[in-house]
Amino acid sequence: MSTPCEDTTRSGGCLCRLIRFTVCGEADYPHTCSCPHCQKLGGGPMMSWVSFPLEGFVSSGVRGELAWYYTFEGETKRGFCPRCGSQLFALDDGGTSIGVSLSALDDSSGLVPVNQSFRGDAVCWLPQVPDSRQAAS
Repeated sequence: MSTPCEDTTRSGGCLCRLIRFTVCGEADYPHTCSCPHCQKLGGGPMMSWVSFPLEGFVSSGVRGELAWYYTFEGETKRGFCPRCGSQLFALDDGGTSIGVSLSALDDSSGLVPVNQSFRGDAVCWLPQVPDSRQAAS
């Protein structure tokens, strides 16, 4: 069986180090999000996310289990540390990828946001992230 780790492996965790994780595989769609959920969960005007293949996700935090909260009941849940509250993950029910908060990664080099979701909910005093995705041919 092939592994999704052919491209890269990254690690990360929460502020208090109770939760540690590894993701491997190709990073997909680094972006910021200004939805009301991200603003409230992150305590700021936006959060930054990147997706990785779910099959390449390994939680190595043997000292603690993630806490989950559904932001969209039965559809999307967020994973966070139950001790320090760090927001770490977004996971769709039945999804094949996991969203990882860019700030949870130990090294997020090369992962520059290419778009901003929920522009209509963005604060007016902060410039929006330009949509720099390549147009499909």
